[in-house]
Amino acid sequence: MRLSIRYQLLLPLALLLIGLFAMCAWTANASAERARRQIAQQIDGIATTLRDGQYPLNLHVLEQMKGLSGADFLLIHSNSERVATLDASMIHEKELDQSAGHPLTRIVRVGTDGFLLKQVALRYTHPNSDSRLYVLYPESRLDSAVWHAVRPILLLGLAGGIASVVLTLGVAHRFVQRVRALEQRTRVIAAGDFSPMKLPARDDELRDLAKSVNEMAAKLNLLQETVSRTERMRLLGQVAGGLAHQLRNGVTGAQLALQLHAQTCSGGDPEALDVALRQLTRVTADLQRFFDLGSDGKAREPCSMTEIIDETIGLLLPQCRHARIDLQWQPTDHPINVLGDAGRLGHLVFNVIGNAVEAAGPGGSVQVQLRVSTDNRIHLEVTDSGPGPPERIAARLFEPFVTGKPEGIGLGLAVAHEVAVQHGGRIAWNRVDGRTCFAIELPALRPVQPEDENASEAAVAHR
Repeated sequence: MRLSIRYQLLLPLALLLIGLFAMCAWTANASAERARRQIAQQIDGIATTLRDGQYPLNLHVLEQMKGLSGADFLLIHSNSERVATLDASMIHEKELDQSAGHPLTRIVRVGTDGFLLKQVALRYTHPNSDSRLYVLYPESRLDSAVWHAVRPILLLGLAGGIASVVLTLGVAHRFVQRVRALEQRTRVIAAGDFSPMKLPARDDELRDLAKSVNEMAAKLNLLQETVSRTERMRLLGQVAGGLAHQLRNGVTGAQLALQLHAQTCSGGDPEALDVALRQLTRVTADLQRFFDLGSDGKAREPCSMTEIIDETIGLLLPQCRHARIDLQWQPTDHPINVLGDAGRLGHLVFNVIGNAVEAAGPGGSVQVQLRVSTDNRIHLEVTDSGPGPPERIAARLFEPFVTGKPEGIGLGLAVAHEVAVQHGGRIAWNRVDGRTCFAIELPALRPVQPEDENASEAAVAHR
């Protein structure tokens, strides 16, 4: 059986209110009994005063006693003559006789008014000892006294109960609203919106729960991005592999044709043919790397990052000379090795430095720095003087098919990011002092002495 939280909060309150009302009723009843006892003592005091008095009882005396006590009096002489402070014509002798043994009992009514009756036994020495005296206390005065005694308790209990109900309803309403907000937020997360929710202002368990929901949403968002990126890279590997296979066949045919031409024809330019063959060999190597795109690259061996960077810069030097780009490479004094796939790491370095060269443009500058931090991490930083990526793609720069170049296809940095992650590293970029900086971080193969970034000023510039 489903029981709302609101009613779960109200049920204990209902039990508490029942106990409160029972306590108030018991206290009110005790107060009423105390008020009745006080009235009875008051009537006894009046009776004692009249019984022990040594003065004759007449209408004037009885009227004065009525003014002092609030009670009415009925005096019946032996000759049945009546002296009363009220109209006692409707009071029968029989009723008076029957009530003689029952003091403070509501047995006499005069018109519409009720009276509590008590007979006073006069002493034989009293001037009116041969008469019968009755004290009639108005029932309305007794009820008024009882109500004045009970009213504060009842009002306090009623006010406390109403205040408790209102307060509990308000707290329950706010509590249920906050719970429903969390429930709605989880539905939004289930629908695929992982944006964080606004935390409640009150610091309590529900705020902690909201924090947990936001943490869960962040982790789900990261998981979704990881799955999406993995799927894109898998599809990219399939497309790139098929395309590379077709291109490699054409490049291999071109290589064979150039080699046959060099063997059978004389009088040509051997240097130009050698450059063409080298470029075709490089294209073949790049196409081979596309075959490995998307795989985990488990076959790894120690690689020198310095040699990989040297090889990459050697391939880019002709392009830099032609465009008058200042390409600076600051080597280290000791080898910096990493455990990985040299081909993939070369692809990573070539894509990042090549992009920097293209971004710098004619007359620009590119600076490459390699160092090892104290936590045995390799840091490769490539900065260029270009304008940086367009703002519309800045947040998605490492996603496949995202590019700011009119002729680009957006695979270079996506492949670089994948290679860095596969080797336990990462790649990021930012703008520093008007220059674009791509930072690659990889785990070093073994601990090495960290390089002082400011100690060496001897940079080898390749232009």
